[in-house]
Amino acid sequence: MNLLAIGGSDPSSGAGIQGDIRVLSSLGAHCLSAITAVTIQNTSTFEHAEPVSPRIVGAQIRCVISDFELAGIKIGMVYEKGIIKAIHHILEKTRIPIVVDPVIESTTGGRLLAKSAVDAYKKLIIPLATAITPNQKEAEILAGMGGPPGRTARIIQEMGAKNVIITGIKRGRNISDYILKGDTHRTVSGAWIRGANRGSGGVHSAAVLFGLASGYGMQETAKFARQVSHDSIRDAKKYGRGLPITDATPENRLLGAINRIINTKGMAKLIPQCQTNFVHSGPGPKNTGDVLGVAGRIVRTGDHVTMAGTIRYGGSKHVASALIAASSKFPQIRAAANIRYSEGIIGAARAAGMKISSYDRSREPQSVQSVPWGIKKALARTKRPPDVIYHAGGWGKEPMIIIFGNTPDSVAEKITTLIET
Repeated sequence: MNLLAIGGSDPSSGAGIQGDIRVLSSLGAHCLSAITAVTIQNTSTFEHAEPVSPRIVGAQIRCVISDFELAGIKIGMVYEKGIIKAIHHILEKTRIPIVVDPVIESTTGGRLLAKSAVDAYKKLIIPLATAITPNQKEAEILAGMGGPPGRTARIIQEMGAKNVIITGIKRGRNISDYILKGDTHRTVSGAWIRGANRGSGGVHSAAVLFGLASGYGMQETAKFARQVSHDSIRDAKKYGRGLPITDATPENRLLGAINRIINTKGMAKLIPQCQTNFVHSGPGPKNTGDVLGVAGRIVRTGDHVTMAGTIRYGGSKHVASALIAASSKFPQIRAAANIRYSEGIIGAARAAGMKISSYDRSREPQSVQSVPWGIKKALARTKRPPDVIYHAGGWGKEPMIIIFGNTPDSVAEKITTLIET
């Protein structure tokens, strides 16, 4: 999936284009970029912002659009009126999702949207937004007044944004996002994490873009973005002498892939009776505690699929054990998910050119009865990393397919290919 980030360059890589590339890549997207300004800042101080000429900004965007099929666009820092006009002129008839992240001030103190450009921003950028993601302070600046989030969100919506998500509303020990879609509003909450950081707003808006571009509904997108943002703040690291920088986590990579498959039409038909788990590990996992999985299951609910549980290390036993066995022979295999077995699905995998291996569950020794035994038998039959390992069942054992890949997104890609084949 190709996504375009339009915004400023941050040499600390805490925010801006560098942050967008880091986050969207961690979620499995290919992030393209168009730079609107070069900033001089680090984790402690802000010194200067130098805008790129509107002509060059426009040329970057046109160059990308002419070559890549885009699934969505994020607009961050735009700085001045000429850049705003150039972006609006190119994107005003765009039909793919556009997420607008109002970048007005840096967390290190610099002004990133000229005061003389605010009116043009309201008139030309906000109406482009499929979703706009201001924090409380930014929402009040754009609305021209303070007050409860419902009031400022409505004013911003009246400027032309289709959906408004006001982020970072602190309520006791929780942090909430206020979502306004049409006449309906919702709130998504999570645990508040003490301390300042760099990049959390950009992480949130990038996750919103990923969600919308993947076909999620607004409520699902907001929940997804809140989780990704929370995890990035939780795992923020102090790379410099100033504020910690939010980090793209393995949990985010797995969560992005899970959300991709559960929002793919037809996925419900691939959920087995025992339901599905999806796992991901770092290099050389030794036990299930080294493997991220769903503590619960990915379950079928009618024609839909949902994740019933949370992602944590040790969250899976059987699929995690299969991943450990596979990675012991092919270390590049770092993700796996189980789906329903059928001859038709195996046929679709062959038609798609996937490498397939299998084992006979009925030959499993009574003294063993473990997933690794079968995976190792299947691996012994191939010299190449398999995409698919399956067994056709046994006495009291449900047939099963496990999809393997180097990344969670590669597993999700193979599953969506099977659905579409």
